[in-house]
Amino acid sequence: MGGRLEGKVALVTGAAQGIGRAIAERYAAEGAIVGMLDLKPERAEQAAAEVAAKGLRVQAFAGNVAERATLADAVAALEAQHGRLDILVSNAIWVRYVPIDAVTPEMLHRMTATGFDSVVWGIQCAAPAMARSGGGSIINIASAAAFLGMPNAMIYAGVKAGVLGLTRASAVELGPQQVRVNAICPGSIQTEGVRINVDPAMAAKRLARTPLGRLGEVEDVAGAALFLASDDSAWITGESLLVDGGTTPAVL
Repeated sequence: MGGRLEGKVALVTGAAQGIGRAIAERYAAEGAIVGMLDLKPERAEQAAAEVAAKGLRVQAFAGNVAERATLADAVAALEAQHGRLDILVSNAIWVRYVPIDAVTPEMLHRMTATGFDSVVWGIQCAAPAMARSGGGSIINIASAAAFLGMPNAMIYAGVKAGVLGLTRASAVELGPQQVRVNAICPGSIQTEGVRINVDPAMAAKRLARTPLGRLGEVEDVAGAALFLASDDSAWITGESLLVDGGTTPAVL
């Protein structure tokens, strides 16, 4: 790798698997020190150990990102140990696709707390640390679903659309502190979560609608996240980057 993040310190949520794991590993391969935050300590520690075994600099953090203290503690620990925080990726999410009449209060609370509240706390906790370091990059993982109507996905689409609103507003407010805030909107990425929620027939339908002729891989999102974390995107903030193989413009 090219060392595009050499000397940077990053925190990635939902980093034990899937998109978060791929981003954390890509950042570390590009020279960053990466905090890998996940819900369960054993999963976070195992994932960090596997990445560290490749000679990369990572450390595990555990906690519920729906609780502000989890983000505050992780940011404080990284800043205390390394003197700075440069990058935050808010990736953690809990998803269930169900019809509208099947949404329960518990499901609504868990999806919004994990997918929306955590983004608020991440921005709030990371921005001051980044300002003390002279600036930084916050990257929120949204979804192409924020732009599209999808059956059985009212809460998920609503949460992700809300993330785009948070991204735009915080980018304006934090710009004077040289803290950039952008969102990545993945399409159909082959992750463990997608396999749980999307049956083979729906996966085939999504593939047929994708102009580039394949479903996405986690590395596709990691590449976009590297761009938004690096100085290559130094004059980009408040943007929402679709990483979906052309599916959204094809549908629209």
